[in-house]
This record gives sequence, structure tokens and C-alpha cells, in this order.
Amino acid sequence: MRRLLRVLLILLLLSLGVLAAGNRGWGPFVVTQEGESKIVFMLGDVWEVTQPGLSFRVPLLQSVETYDTRWLYLNTEPLPIQTRDGEELNVDNYVIWRISDPVEFRRAFRSQMSNARARIDRVVRDDVREVIGRHTLLEVLEVRRGAIMREIAKNSRDGLATEGVEIGDVRINRTELPEGTEESVYARMRTERERLAKKSRAEGDERARRVRAEADREAVVIVANATRDAEIIRGEGDARAAAIYAEGYSRDPAFYAFSRSLQAYRATLGERATFVFSPESEFFRYLDGAGPASGAP
Repeated sequence: MRRLLRVLLILLLLSLGVLAAGNRGWGPFVVTQEGESKIVFMLGDVWEVTQPGLSFRVPLLQSVETYDTRWLYLNTEPLPIQTRDGEELNVDNYVIWRISDPVEFRRAFRSQMSNARARIDRVVRDDVREVIGRHTLLEVLEVRRGAIMREIAKNSRDGLATEGVEIGDVRINRTELPEGTEESVYARMRTERERLAKKSRAEGDERARRVRAEADREAVVIVANATRDAEIIRGEGDARAAAIYAEGYSRDPAFYAFSRSLQAYRATLGERATFVFSPESEFFRYLDGAGPASGAP
């Protein structure tokens, strides 16, 4: 029993040793961890690219190189860039990248991570300068910031795709104005805002004038229509009144004359009113006790 346990322990240690050696690229086993990729060479030529797991190799004839395929972070130094409207910015960005093709990466950079970082930094900086240079300061800071970063990431991704490098994202950390230029930039920004404000007020005044003119025109049309309708109604009323008066006169001319005289008195004679008329005036024929020639009603 003890001998069996000893044999099992020896086998376990041997297995662990073989796995450890395979993880380091020694022995007949090649252990590829998650987040890495290994290139197996046969007498200096690429034999295969391993995936995470266990594979085999021929000792002495085959060698192994390990590459980290996880997402990596690369920060860059601030870059002075001039925008389309002539403003200068100090732009600080970073890059998320990884090795997508170990064989192409080895061919392009001779397996040197420092060469890869320098190449990625150069490509991304050129794209940042080119894209931001086509936009204004306001677009970079606010209006199109997200679209600008996506465009930079796409251009960098396309530029490094043939070198075994995949660009996941390019982000702008900070966009700062150079020292000593803040006041002039802010003054120009205030001037631009004032220009936009004047433009908006002018457009608003123009719209207000159009609205007032339209309202005045509609008011004139409404008043004219109302005046026309009033004149028509007043004419119809006068015609009806004339017809009624004519009918009353035809029935009893003396009473008609008497009622019309009373209406005239009511309209002219008021409190403390003074009139000078001849006693024989026709106007007072119903006030002196005498009626018309045909007799009082």
C-alpha cells in the first residue's frame, strides 16, 4: 500500500514537473494559459500557433515563444494640436490594444513590445492630429467629441490591422489650452456667443414682426367684415323702421305726427335747457295747447 502511494506521489510530481516545464516551453508539452498565445517553431520556421490548452512539441527540434493577447493599456504624452478654427489644444489620449495575430506581430516588431508601443503611439498620434485638425474647438470639446474619438479609433485600427495589432479604443483624457492663451480664447468664445445671440434675437424680431403684421392684417379684415355686417344690419333695421313708420302714418297721420313730436321733445328738451323760438313756431304746437291744423289728438 505504501509502495502504491509512493508511486502515485512520484507520478503526480512528475506530472506537475512536466506541466511546469510545458508552461515554460520545455519538454514535450506546451501549456498555453488563457489570455496568451504561443508560436511553435520547427528549426526556426513557424510550425503552429497554439490556443489556450495543452499541446505537444518535439524537444530540441521545436522552440516556443509566448505572447500576451490580453487587452493592454498605452498612455501617451500631451500632444499640441491646432484645430480648424486656429485654436491650439494640448490633447492627452490613451489606447486600448492587444496582439491579434502573433505571427504578424513578430514579423512587424521582432517580438519587441517596445517597438510595438512606439509604433502604436506614432500611428494614434498622427490620427489624433489629423482628425482633430479637421474640427473646430467647440466640436472637439462638446458637440462631436464622441464621434471624433470613434473616427480616431477606426483610423488607427485600420492602420495597424496588417501588423498583428488590434485597437480596441482610443480615448481623449484631457483637452487643455496652452498657458497664456486662455483669456484670448475665452474672449473669442464670448464674441462668438454674442454673435449667435444677436443672430437669434434678430431672427426672433423678424418672426415677431411677421406675426404682428399677420395679426394686424387679420384684425383689419375682421373689423372690415364686422363693419360691413353692421352696416347691412343697420340698413335693414332702418328699412324696417321706415316701413313701420310709413304704415303708422297711413293708419293715423295725426297720432303719428303727435308721437314723432314727443320723440323730438324727449331728444331735445333736457333739465335746465333753454331754447329761443318764435311763439308761432311749428315745434311747440303741442305745448301751447293747440294741436295741428287738423285738430289735436
